[in-house]
Amino acid sequence: MAKHKASRPAMKTALKKRSGANVAARSSARKAVKAKPRTVAPKKPVRPKQRIAISHHREEDFKADGLRAYAKYRDLGIAAATHGLAQAHVIRLQGPCNPAEVSKLHFHDVEFQMVYVLKGWVKTYMDGQGETLMKEGSAWTQPPKIKHMILDYSDDVELLEVILPAEFKTVELKA
Repeated sequence: MAKHKASRPAMKTALKKRSGANVAARSSARKAVKAKPRTVAPKKPVRPKQRIAISHHREEDFKADGLRAYAKYRDLGIAAATHGLAQAHVIRLQGPCNPAEVSKLHFHDVEFQMVYVLKGWVKTYMDGQGETLMKEGSAWTQPPKIKHMILDYSDDVELLEVILPAEFKTVELKA
């Protein structure tokens, strides 16, 4: 018995039916993948809205209530305005420098710290950097937890310091 040959139009119809079935199968497979629940990235905590902080120079704003007994601090209102995100103050180191009191190796548990010399000079030591003389107009950053200390300073030194976050721990080390 001879095999029956399908005509060209019949073959095309059969192919269309088969490929149509495959497309439908692929299509439903894609839909199944799309139907999986998406994972949502965790949202960053919302910080309270920051406000404007304006601070004008007044001698009476320098207080001896900060981290060091040999310094007076003028708070610039940044901690309150940023709800603790950052802190900024002007520091006056009280002269003459007494290395026995001042030169204590320590670090701060901060995310960011920057110091700018407004007036005078200060000699510092930073782990990995060594001793550096910072003069009026000098600025530096101190990476988180870097060991450092003040070695000497002029009687008229004033520093601008910016720290993140506003509240942090200072750890004194044995030299």
